[in-house]
Amino acid sequence: MKIHSTRAFATQIVLGSLVALGAGGSLGFAIVDLRRDISISANNARIVEQRIAETERRVAEIGGLVAAGQSPEVLEERNQTLALGLVPPAETRVVRVDISVTDRLAANRKAEIFAAETGQNLAPVRFNLGGAPR
Repeated sequence: MKIHSTRAFATQIVLGSLVALGAGGSLGFAIVDLRRDISISANNARIVEQRIAETERRVAEIGGLVAAGQSPEVLEERNQTLALGLVPPAETRVVRVDISVTDRLAANRKAEIFAAETGQNLAPVRFNLGGAPR
C-alpha cells in the first residue's frame, strides 16, 4: 500500500515556481542587459555623427578660407604688401587648349604605342613662342 502525501505535491509546486522565477529573472536580466547595450551603441553612434558633422563643417570652413585666400584681389594685395614684384602673365603667353587634358594625353600615348609597333619615330610637337627654333 502506497501512502500519498500532500507534502510531496507541495514540494514539486514550490520547486517548479522557484525554477520559473529563476528563469524569468535571468530572462529579465538578459533583456535589461541588451537594452543597456543598445543604449550605449546609440549614444556612440550619436557621438560619431556629431564628430562627422563637426569635421564636415571644419572642412567647409577651411575650403572657404582657401578659396578666399586664392582670390585674385587677395593675391594682388599680398603681392603689393610683401613687395614680391610678381606680374600677371601676358595674354600672348597663355595658350588655351579646347580638348581635355586626359584625352590629349591618351592620344599621345596611343600614338607612341602605335609608332613603336610600326617602327616609326615619333617627333613631339613643341610650341616655341619666342619664334626661333631650338
